[in-house]
Amino acid sequence: MKHALFATAVALAAASLTAPVSAIAQHAGHDMGKANPAKSEMAKKEYKLGDLVIRQPWVRATPKGAPVAGGYVTITNTGKSADRLTGGTFTGAGEVQVHEMAVTAGIMKMRHLDNGLEIKPGTTVTLKPGSYHLMFMKLKGGVAPGKPVKGSLTFEKAGKIDLEFAVGAIGSKMAPGMMHKH
Repeated sequence: MKHALFATAVALAAASLTAPVSAIAQHAGHDMGKANPAKSEMAKKEYKLGDLVIRQPWVRATPKGAPVAGGYVTITNTGKSADRLTGGTFTGAGEVQVHEMAVTAGIMKMRHLDNGLEIKPGTTVTLKPGSYHLMFMKLKGGVAPGKPVKGSLTFEKAGKIDLEFAVGAIGSKMAPGMMHKH
């Protein structure tokens, strides 16, 4: 029974990762065009680990008590051999998994990538809402907007890198501080 309740909670939270958001809520995550230097700096943050360049790690805020959160990042492999994102850590989460969301036969499905996500040489992979993403599982207290959250990413060959995830609004479609065009 406990497992069934957790599975239901995860399914509901996962559905919220791609739920439509009103125009007002979307703009709330973008500061209505006002400059916010702290958020802009977090959105521009870049990390390097071997041949990998990691940009814009961010996570969506969650409602209180949510058991999961979605994390996003852009990874470029500048090397000559593939690597694989296999997981990581996130302050306040019991586990970090790499997931894929895809439409199969007209139905949006999410699945855990048991072997991680391959980052081919010379390519850039963007983990974003409705696509590949990190799933922060077994959250202890949710994720509140504002202060960045410490975590790490783990790669099969390059190893582990510590970083900070900027926190965007609930339902946000892009990293905090990133501007969009109409």
